[in-house]
Amino acid sequence: MTRPAIAVDGVSKSFRLPHEQHLSLKQRFLHPGRRTTYEEHEALRDVSVVVEEGEFFGIVGSNGSGKSTLLKIVGGIYRADSGTVRVHGALSPFIELGVGFNPDLNARDNIRINGTLLGLTRRELERKFDDIVGFAELERFVDQRLRNYSSGMQLRLAYSIAIQVPFDILLLDEVLAVGDQGFQQKCFGTFDRFRAEGKTVVFVSHDLASVERFCDRALLLANGAAGALDAAADVIAAYRGELPQDASSPGVAERRHEPQPAASASADALREPA
Repeated sequence: MTRPAIAVDGVSKSFRLPHEQHLSLKQRFLHPGRRTTYEEHEALRDVSVVVEEGEFFGIVGSNGSGKSTLLKIVGGIYRADSGTVRVHGALSPFIELGVGFNPDLNARDNIRINGTLLGLTRRELERKFDDIVGFAELERFVDQRLRNYSSGMQLRLAYSIAIQVPFDILLLDEVLAVGDQGFQQKCFGTFDRFRAEGKTVVFVSHDLASVERFCDRALLLANGAAGALDAAADVIAAYRGELPQDASSPGVAERRHEPQPAASASADALREPA
């Protein structure tokens, strides 16, 4: 019997939410005795799930349900307050856009730095450099500072680097929603290759149609607690059943919950330098 790629057992995570902040030295001076009060927000409550090797696994739920928190705990970015997480295999997290990038450096230097942080050697970077830039379709802008890249251009670069790193498990947290339709389809095209190679992919998204299309199973999170855990199509049906009536039809629910896309991610749409 093969061991699972990811085993999450009884994981809980809370954050302290401040309700009052002194934003300036003047406020601190005028109100020296005022203290910031906090509220405990339980982002995850006793969540358990097992993801098998080679499985495409989706996580769905409304905003604030704990999807990103769970993925960051699996990726080692957050530490769980309680419970255990076991990951078997090399992990490539693609969770937050721009993490590991220096906006004051050009794409060429950022590829070298980011690739090194993800474990690529200098020789591997030299061999894969053209493939990274080519997949991102940023050949004309490789010497442009990232400060002047659009969000979509940064997405192209980050995903291109992430898939060039040797990995067994890929974590994707709805960042693909930033890209334009053409690049999204290009990214989805890599999923077939990952499946053929036996890679494990954990996919968090508000795009329910894509989760249903690509994922074998899915988990529904609600208010930090695990709900339905079953075949992706069944979990999506359960999730849609919990949505308001006008949001339950295919496509409407996704638009209702997904973040507003950034401006066009076309490589020709560079922002003016500051």
